[in-house]
Amino acid sequence: MSHAEDNSLSFHKEEQQIEFSGHLLKITTFKGAYLGVSAFVWEPGLVLCRYFENEKINFTGKKMIELGSGTGIVGILAVLLGGDVTLTDRPCVLEQIEYNVSANIPLRCRHRSKVSALAWGTDQDTYPSDFDFILASDVVYSPTQFPDLLRTLLHLCNEKTTIYMCSNMVAREGAINFHQELLPELFNSELIHTYRSNCIYKMTKKQTLARGISF
Repeated sequence: MSHAEDNSLSFHKEEQQIEFSGHLLKITTFKGAYLGVSAFVWEPGLVLCRYFENEKINFTGKKMIELGSGTGIVGILAVLLGGDVTLTDRPCVLEQIEYNVSANIPLRCRHRSKVSALAWGTDQDTYPSDFDFILASDVVYSPTQFPDLLRTLLHLCNEKTTIYMCSNMVAREGAINFHQELLPELFNSELIHTYRSNCIYKMTKKQTLARGISF
C-alpha cells in the first residue's frame, strides 16, 4: 500500500459546492487529517470570492500568490478568472489544495496554477517579489504570527503589488489591532467591503518601504 493510500484511511473527505462568477466549485476538506483550521471553508474566503464576482474582476495575465490557501477556494477562483496563481500553505495542507485544484481547474488552464509550501517568516525569501496581486483570507488569527506574516507580505510586494485581504474582525484574536494599528505603518490600506464582521482591505506597500524593511 502506498503512503498516499495509507493516509487516505485516516481521514474522510467532505465536499461543498459553491458557485462564483459562473463557476461551480466543488471544494473538498480532509476531515480528520490533522489539518486544524485548514480543514474548513471559512467565511472570509467566501466573502472575498463573492467580492470578486460582484465586482466582475478579471485577473487575466496577472501574476498572483495566495497566502494560507487552506482549501484553495480563493486561489482556484482567481485562476478561473484568468490569473497565474501560486497557492501556498504549510506542507501538510498541500495535498488538500492539490486535490481541489485537480477537481476544479480544467486541464487547459491548469498550467496557470502552482501549489507550493510557504512558511511565513522563513520561506518567503525563496519567492520572487514581482507579484501583481497577493490574496489572503482569514490569515489574521494569531498575534504570535503577525511579525512573520508582515515580513512575508513585505518581501512579496513591490511598489505595484495590490493585496486583497479579508479578515473576520470579531472572531479572530488581534484582527482589529493588526488592521488598524500594525498594517497602516507599512501599507496604504483601504477598507473596500464589509459583510457582517468580515472586512476586505485593499493594500499597497508604502513608497518609503519600497526598498524593504528589517524587523
